[in-house]
Amino acid sequence: MALLHMSFTSKYLSGTTDVNVILPDLSYGQEPKDLYGSGEKYKVLWLLHGTYGDYSDWLRKSNVELYATEKKIAVVMPSALNTNYVDWGTFAMGYQAYSYFFEELMPMVYGWLPVSDRREDNFIAGLSMGGRGACVYAFSKPERFHAVYSFSASPKVLKEPDPANPFAAREYNLINNFGGMEGYLDSPLNLLKQLENGDREKLPEMYFACGDKDPIAYQDFLAFRKYAKENGIPAEFFEIPGFSHEWRFWDLCLQDALARFMPEEGKKPVFTAQNM
Repeated sequence: MALLHMSFTSKYLSGTTDVNVILPDLSYGQEPKDLYGSGEKYKVLWLLHGTYGDYSDWLRKSNVELYATEKKIAVVMPSALNTNYVDWGTFAMGYQAYSYFFEELMPMVYGWLPVSDRREDNFIAGLSMGGRGACVYAFSKPERFHAVYSFSASPKVLKEPDPANPFAAREYNLINNFGGMEGYLDSPLNLLKQLENGDREKLPEMYFACGDKDPIAYQDFLAFRKYAKENGIPAEFFEIPGFSHEWRFWDLCLQDALARFMPEEGKKPVFTAQNM
């Protein structure tokens, strides 16, 4: 695969940001003109990092390049600090992660690179914070994505932060960012509200995976799986024994996601769906 690293000034992030993009490159024996002059528009996976991560995480810690090569797809991996992938007007000069994704990153990728902007060719996934961010984007703009897959993160009830939670400081800052609890509950982070108020016929395919040893995400996963079953939310869930909040698990999730997003005859996904 070809690896493209772009560092550029972003209007919506108020400064320089980075993005890695994997693109198909020459196959053995292929003539360059046949690839670069083909006009082909590749399917694209938008792949989001977790808390403390950045645009380089997936390349450094998973086999994403190998899997992308096998599928002959593009993969876009942006940075979003620790924002939960929403707009933070109160951060420094403003860091509008949500607006950046839709109003800047997507137009840049579609306009400059050989990728398809058709809904059926666009998929989004992420780990932990990035998994919830993938849901934020897919639920609020279901016309953009054919499917969403969240690794080790699930929609949950928003409430006052528990001071003992290691991420409590971010939650308090988010509440302040949205002007208080009422604004927080009306924000794109309230995924349950989006599911309740949205048109379920328009939702993308939805997948959620979590390890049963995950101290951060497992209880939310169980609660949302129960909620989805009781409320007729069309999603598939994969509870994988023995895994925690870890890269070995997320690499398996990535393989499973690509197998479901772009199925191939004779090849099975990594995980088995559970009806619980």
